[in-house]
Amino acid sequence: MKNSKNERVPSLRYLQMLSHQYPTVQAASTEIINLQTILNLPKGTEHFISDVHGEYEAFLHILNSASGVVREKVDELFSTSVSKADRDQLATLIYYPAEKLEEIARSTPDLEEWYRITLHRLIDVCRQAASKYTRSKVRKAMPREYAYIIDELINTNYEYHDKREYYENIISTIIDIDRAENFIIAMCNLIKRLLVDHLHLVGDVFDRGPRADIIMDSLMDHHSVDIQWGNHDVLWMGAATGSRTLVATVLSNSIHYNNLEVIETGYGISLRPLALFANEVYRDVDCSCFAAKLTGDSAGLNEKDIALAARMHKAITIILFKLEGQKILRHPEFNMSDRLLLDKIDYENKCITIGGITYPLADTDFPTVDREHPYDLSPEESQMIDQLTASFQHSEKLQKHVRFLYSKGGLYKVSNGNLLLHGCIPLTEEGEVMEFKINGKSLRGRDFMDYAESVARQGYYARSGSAERQYGMDFLWFLWCGRNSPTYGRDRMTTFERRLIKDESAWTEPKNAYYTYYNDPEICIRLMKDFGLEGEHCHIINGHVPVKSKKGESPLKGGGRLIVIDGGFCRAYQPTTGIAGYTLIYNSNCIRIVSHKPFVGKQTAIQENMDIVSTSTVFERMDSRIKISETDIGVQLQQQVDDLKALLHAYKMGEVMEDHKG
Repeated sequence: MKNSKNERVPSLRYLQMLSHQYPTVQAASTEIINLQTILNLPKGTEHFISDVHGEYEAFLHILNSASGVVREKVDELFSTSVSKADRDQLATLIYYPAEKLEEIARSTPDLEEWYRITLHRLIDVCRQAASKYTRSKVRKAMPREYAYIIDELINTNYEYHDKREYYENIISTIIDIDRAENFIIAMCNLIKRLLVDHLHLVGDVFDRGPRADIIMDSLMDHHSVDIQWGNHDVLWMGAATGSRTLVATVLSNSIHYNNLEVIETGYGISLRPLALFANEVYRDVDCSCFAAKLTGDSAGLNEKDIALAARMHKAITIILFKLEGQKILRHPEFNMSDRLLLDKIDYENKCITIGGITYPLADTDFPTVDREHPYDLSPEESQMIDQLTASFQHSEKLQKHVRFLYSKGGLYKVSNGNLLLHGCIPLTEEGEVMEFKINGKSLRGRDFMDYAESVARQGYYARSGSAERQYGMDFLWFLWCGRNSPTYGRDRMTTFERRLIKDESAWTEPKNAYYTYYNDPEICIRLMKDFGLEGEHCHIINGHVPVKSKKGESPLKGGGRLIVIDGGFCRAYQPTTGIAGYTLIYNSNCIRIVSHKPFVGKQTAIQENMDIVSTSTVFERMDSRIKISETDIGVQLQQQVDDLKALLHAYKMGEVMEDHKG
């Protein structure tokens, strides 16, 4: 991770342009000193989260608590002077300041005294959180209306400068003029911002959980974030582009898991066209194979609602099978012709042969399927899916969120010695990097990932109606479920089999060989090298495949070279994983993985000061504290220093003239 000295020599024209920003020797010298100071500070804390799958309450708690970093700071400062109950309350206050203040206001007899004590404690926490940054950076992070006051409070050392009275007077004034609550909220938010310098979301914001849109709103409000697209993200991205296939997939999945809140409430998309169509066409059709999965959250559904959901699910899933077939026929290079199944149904014997094995079908009552042309939509189906697709395209909030995914996201990211990707780098059974022949190109590894990302962007940004746009939308579908796609990483998606075949042996979705070979340190090292990473502190950070902690599986693979941080945020996966997610914390001293127990819920957390039960394990400690100079940002800052030194030389040699009037 050490950075070699940049040998780039800036041109005279560039130096002349740089002189407009630093017009004198003094201005350039001052900036060099500022940058050198920053380079020698410890690197900021990076927070890695993956596979949140719409579980917004658990996600926001992990985000607010910085995977236990907030509580760690509170305990470091007050473990010998403040009771555990008060430390619990202080941590909860930092996580949820507005909500906790409302509860405290109802239950605290001497509120002014509580404000005074709490403000002192928050100032101490904030001072410690700010200690690794320059004063300038901390000022920029502060809320504008309180920046001067906070700056004074966290930088006043009254023990040495006789400023105790001044310090206490500021706090008293805040309380006297009834600004204590607003100020406490500002302080709590600043603490959370300072404790985590950057957030990495390693894929799968969407599906399964109730409100992915709330998670997206919080990511858009975050001060510094990047996202590696997961297969569930590209699914929603494709739906937003206007891909009818991916709109049908989103709806089929959402109805199947009885998770329509994000569609109807979150994104304001009406499912009335689908409900009317399903009630008309599938009213007298057996839909038992398409019953929605009902959980405790579904208690309010009556028999009529449950029947309608099954009809809607069957109607949209049959449309999905047709549209997927059209894509497979249109793109033989996707190598998925074996997934053309509608034309393989033996209606007379109610069975289908897949991979040489004949399976009985639980349902062959498909009123809209033309047996001669099974992949053609009926006129009514086409009209209905067009209406729904237009609703996805016209959802202002969804489009805003998808644009954010494109602007802050990608298929992978190389950051501070780590390769972040959601799914996999596809490998052959022999452990070689898999070659893809797509659109006339033969690509593998990083080259294929770069190509795939560019085509995914083309699906959203290319001109509407163009061949480039259509190909990009089709490729987004391939990324979602295509054979050995880097975001999906499996041989096939068996939606057809799971809905229509009772024999679970037909449901198998074989994983790419990557998920076997990533246990080999040499394979991990070779894969990282393709992305320009070499050194003992380099890692691959993965999501996508839940770690079965319950069965003793470790999130550390390849001798610690690869870390899987999907531990089951989604409640549906928790019985399998045994926990409720992994997160990763990478600060200037170490990298540690944090495992989390299921979240009790926001209201319980606020009322009872209950945190997520987490276990933190340091798996890699640095030989010495990492400085900013050793990070990717440090490389950029060092380049600026080198350029400014070149400008100083040009001033001294008379190649560029100073402008003291500027």
